[in-house]
Amino acid sequence: MLMANIVLVRIDERLLHGQIRITWGKYSGANTIIVANDEIASNPVLQAPFKGAAGGEYVVLFRTIEHLISSIHKADERRRILILCKNPTDVARLVKGGVKFGEVNVGNMHHHPGRVQIDKNVSVSVNDIEAFKIIKKNGIESYIQHMPESSRKNIFDCV
Repeated sequence: MLMANIVLVRIDERLLHGQIRITWGKYSGANTIIVANDEIASNPVLQAPFKGAAGGEYVVLFRTIEHLISSIHKADERRRILILCKNPTDVARLVKGGVKFGEVNVGNMHHHPGRVQIDKNVSVSVNDIEAFKIIKKNGIESYIQHMPESSRKNIFDCV
């Protein structure tokens, strides 16, 4: 099976916003951004602001986790893909579904009830930690990195 040209997988609750377009998109060399989120993929009204945030510089696609698992291997190798997920559970679902990539960039996971703050912009729940364990068990490291020039911290060094 062919492997898709996935240049970055990032967890960011905000999904697609200016920092992704201006900083991470350019840094990764992406030309395609896939927002992998069941809720947004099934609701075109929710997609509009994300398309606007991309600024026309990228092909922007919205996929449910299952659709992405079943279709990513068909992606043309000229597509340099940045996958955005809202949470580590969705990334773990991609991994379990056979989507191949090297590492997970952890961006913003805001504090909510039931979450513990482990970094300036990252708070995790018990379910989040379990998802990160699944990702690691599959040979993929997850690291916190706010900006490309910021230092990286392995998620398990913070929990």
